[in-house]
Amino acid sequence: MSRVSLPGHDAPSAGFDAPFEMLAACHERVERSLQLLERLGAHLPAHGADAAARDAARDVLRYFDIAAPHHHQDEERHVLPALRAAGQVDLAERIEREHVALAAAWAALRPGLQALADAARAPDPMLDGWAGFAAAYRAHAALEDSEVFPRAGALLDAAARTAMGREMATRRGVPLMPGR
Repeated sequence: MSRVSLPGHDAPSAGFDAPFEMLAACHERVERSLQLLERLGAHLPAHGADAAARDAARDVLRYFDIAAPHHHQDEERHVLPALRAAGQVDLAERIEREHVALAAAWAALRPGLQALADAARAPDPMLDGWAGFAAAYRAHAALEDSEVFPRAGALLDAAARTAMGREMATRRGVPLMPGR
């Protein structure tokens, strides 16, 4: 397995001045992290917990420990309230339930990946949940891309989008350009 650049540190193709586009770009980063996790699962049986496997485990850990929770917070602070205010409560609640389920699935997978990253060992049961985690995350992102973001985006005017982007940047400690 070759060294793969850290998916959580690639710059998304959109900035905080286009928050819905940035959320969608985050899904591209989610997909790259899920693909890395799947490649890691295929790599381990043949090569064990070698340096490439440990590096990949660290990359996946960083993405789902840092970037993914920020992404879910963005949606819960800005997207879901807009849906609720427009009477789309069922969809907002579904997304929120999925966030809880994805966080629980990640919490179950994380210790095995951390063991691999730290101690160069890969417990066999760790591989069992990876495919389900990837499938659930992909289905969640597809629903957001096809229904949630377009609906919520149509509900927010330019001022609300600017405020949304500003809050997202501030929470991450990213300085904004003057005038934004």
